[in-house]
Amino acid sequence: MILGILFAILAGSLVSLQNIFNSKTGEHAGSWTTTTLVLGLGFVASFTLGFLFEGKQLFELQNMKTWYWFSGLIGIGVVTCVVKGIKLLGPTYAISIMLSSQLGFALLFDTFGWLGIEKVPFTTQQLIGVLVIVAGILIFKISGEPKSTKMPTGLKSVHAEK
Repeated sequence: MILGILFAILAGSLVSLQNIFNSKTGEHAGSWTTTTLVLGLGFVASFTLGFLFEGKQLFELQNMKTWYWFSGLIGIGVVTCVVKGIKLLGPTYAISIMLSSQLGFALLFDTFGWLGIEKVPFTTQQLIGVLVIVAGILIFKISGEPKSTKMPTGLKSVHAEK
């Protein structure tokens, strides 16, 4: 279990790092160019490492459903939406929303057993957990609004008269 937690923490840090790189690439290139670079380099790296570590077993895909072959296409939507979301909302707010969405959909997939996942009973604690996270994001966004540096109108006239 501890190893799983460590992998999850590492994955979270790598996703955050990748999102920053994607966002910076998106500032200098279009979203399609960014997506092509990210997924293209990812393919080359994973293919090379997979071949080095697994050899010919990399190509043994018995009993895999046909539609799983197309799951990589989802990455196009992921990278494009991440780049655009960060550009429009900023990194922290966009990633917070994405993580909440990911958690909410994971809860739905678990609860209903969608896409062949084993069903996990829905609990009130799970709902409360998701709602607390969403509330935290809302509080973060509301409290993170920049304060106006302008002096109130009434004070301007008082200071101007002195």
